[in-house]
Amino acid sequence: MKNIVKLIITIVMFYFLFQYVDFDNLVHILAKSHGGTILVALLFQMGSTFLAAYRWRLIMQLLVFKERVSYYVQSYFKGTFFNQVLPSSIGGDAVRIIDLTQKGYDKKDAFYGIFVDRIVGLVGLLVLNLIASILFFGTFDKDFSLLIIFIAISGISGFIFLFYLEHIRFLANYKFLNLFHRLARRLNNLYRSKLTLLKHIAISVGVHFLSVLVLYALAWSIDFHMSFQTFLIAVPPVFLLTIIPISLAGWGIREGAMVGIFMLVGADETKVLAMSILYGILLILSSTPGAYFWVKSKRAT
Repeated sequence: MKNIVKLIITIVMFYFLFQYVDFDNLVHILAKSHGGTILVALLFQMGSTFLAAYRWRLIMQLLVFKERVSYYVQSYFKGTFFNQVLPSSIGGDAVRIIDLTQKGYDKKDAFYGIFVDRIVGLVGLLVLNLIASILFFGTFDKDFSLLIIFIAISGISGFIFLFYLEHIRFLANYKFLNLFHRLARRLNNLYRSKLTLLKHIAISVGVHFLSVLVLYALAWSIDFHMSFQTFLIAVPPVFLLTIIPISLAGWGIREGAMVGIFMLVGADETKVLAMSILYGILLILSSTPGAYFWVKSKRAT
């Protein structure tokens, strides 16, 4: 039922988008895209996935999980494959948890490691967006730029505040709030060295920077030329919105957000939509190694 609702939302989003673009022109733009540049974008996307898997491995090492980098890369690709291709109730994070528990690790520790990986990845996205919005202030209008800066600072501040919740003792006395208290305690234990935390956040910034490069390359593949600084500011909010699981693999939400934000700087909405559709297709293509790793793991069991 949940996937049916997501499918309906995806269809409705595309229906409204197609009301504002020239469909024939959209097809023409997609058909004329440059394959070589798309291949470069695919390499950037693969690099982003590898770097994200490496970050996950570093986090799990802190939790004394003893697996090779190749294991985490394969598991990460499997998770990406489930997120992008299979409309199932099993999400990519669940696949990664299952992989770890099949290795004999505790399910709660596996969940916690993946949760931290997600949070650190989100903070990296906010940091990248904050830096770009400040450095290139004026690329978008003042109100939008200040909104992005406010959201980024609020998110980063919330993450920092989470570490201090351990010192608010009364939280441990309430069932719901105790969850945050325990989480804060575990985060402080995990990141005793704040230098390690900064390293992980820096890797996350690199992961998202590569993702922005993916979209920039795809834009060039359809002769959609805008400054790279525009992409650095516009793309992270789109990624933030696609975190909300209300459509199939972010389809529709991503395209709507992309068109809406780039229109603020006078971009051609048809080309923006074409770029976003190419990005969705490329995400599927880049996740296909996960299908091989999944079949391989099934045969091994």
